[in-house]
Amino acid sequence: MEKTLDILKTEAEIGKLMAETMKLNAEASKLNREHRWMPVVYATGLIVAAVGFAKLFLN
Repeated sequence: MEKTLDILKTEAEIGKLMAETMKLNAEASKLNREHRWMPVVYATGLIVAAVGFAKLFLN
């Protein structure tokens, strides 16, 4: 009986660790996606600022 209880506790702990691993992998995936798009966001902001600056002084 004691072995069965230990096995169930171990299986529950394994399940919790697997769920935590899945959560961490999802967060890492999200951060990687955001990291890939950051240069595009920065470049777009720089272009918009340059166009705004040019319009301000060239009109």
